[in-house]
Amino acid sequence: MNMQVSTAVVAPPPPRSLEELELPIVMARDILIKTMFRKSVDKISKIANAICLPPNVAQELVDLAREQLLLEATGTMKATADREMGYQLTDNGKARALDALAQSEYFGAMPVPLHIYQQQIKRQSIRDIQITREQLTTSMGHLVLPDDLISNLGPAVSSGRSILMYGPPGNGKSSISNGIRDALGDKIYVPRAVEYSGQVITVYDPIVHSAAEEQFDDPNALRRTGNRFDSRYIRCERPTVITGGELTLNMLDLNYNAVARTYQAPLQMKATGGVFIVDDLGRQAEPPQALINRWIVPLEEGKDILSLQSGEKFEVPFDTLVIFSTNYHPNELFDQAALRRIFFKIKIDGPTQENFLKIFALVARKKKMPLDEGALVHLLKKKYPTINNLFANYQPVFLIDQMISICEFEGIPYQMTPELIDRAWGNMFVRHEEIVK
Repeated sequence: MNMQVSTAVVAPPPPRSLEELELPIVMARDILIKTMFRKSVDKISKIANAICLPPNVAQELVDLAREQLLLEATGTMKATADREMGYQLTDNGKARALDALAQSEYFGAMPVPLHIYQQQIKRQSIRDIQITREQLTTSMGHLVLPDDLISNLGPAVSSGRSILMYGPPGNGKSSISNGIRDALGDKIYVPRAVEYSGQVITVYDPIVHSAAEEQFDDPNALRRTGNRFDSRYIRCERPTVITGGELTLNMLDLNYNAVARTYQAPLQMKATGGVFIVDDLGRQAEPPQALINRWIVPLEEGKDILSLQSGEKFEVPFDTLVIFSTNYHPNELFDQAALRRIFFKIKIDGPTQENFLKIFALVARKKKMPLDEGALVHLLKKKYPTINNLFANYQPVFLIDQMISICEFEGIPYQMTPELIDRAWGNMFVRHEEIVK
């Protein structure tokens, strides 16, 4: 029976006043004047766009800076097309901007206070996603999978809990992880930056986050389309962070930029509301047990603990579907206490001979390699018995690519023969032999 599809994510409402911004007022003011200094914006519409606030809130902030003699008007409104007042930094304002830039280079979009972002995380939680069998099957339509695999994956993905996929190499664990990501489908709202204890932490990362097509309302229009949301956020596909053997423990901590004096969110925080894939688990410099120990609190309690340069620790929500993928047996990597923290454990075996032939035929058709019955019989009866008929999903692509390379080198049409099968097979495995030095 299909599960119910999740409803659309509720967008973050824009702040209606400076009070609703809930940022330290000096911080908000300094970001305004640093932005005006760096970007040379002088009119409310441009200022509002640069600091990602509604025009009325930007005007409040400008009025505050004017009262403090940091800004001044450049003239009165005239009957021009934009009918906007211009503003510029006073000498005091320029001095303060330089002072503020020395303390933090951050300017542009106003950060979202962490406690407000936490409310948005709840509105778009990965644990509220309900994936249907049809969605998961469609996202993996290019893969030939065992019949029961979708049945096992579906509840795991819909739970939003951690998943460990293990099994022999080359059987599509990475492709299945990517298929899970593609099945999520909906959009969430990612803050450009968040604020905690007066510090700015940048979150939006164009490498991780795929921005959806933006829809804007004309600020001068009499009627609005209702597409407005807090522009300190960017509407994105649910994020996916993929790491492999390069993952280290310090990549899971806040990254402090000593020059800009700002922080960058760690990988798991960038993956909030989405998927964090740890591929090739067991090939990292850190022991797998150490990595899983770092995740125990987040996986169990749905919160992570980060530290500022000052040593102050604070909690952030951990709302991420974590997928571990490994070629090792779990018992070789973790103790039983660690394994209990991983909610779903799914073994990905190699294909049956029937599924292997399906994959082989699909790859051959895609690569325009004609199938030959005699060559396939030779492969199945002569070659695979030498490795105990251990089929793997990567093998059809490897063998066919090898035969294509040979045909192109020899200047002959694409073809499949027992001789070409033998030559391709010879490159798939390395024989154990002594090397004379």
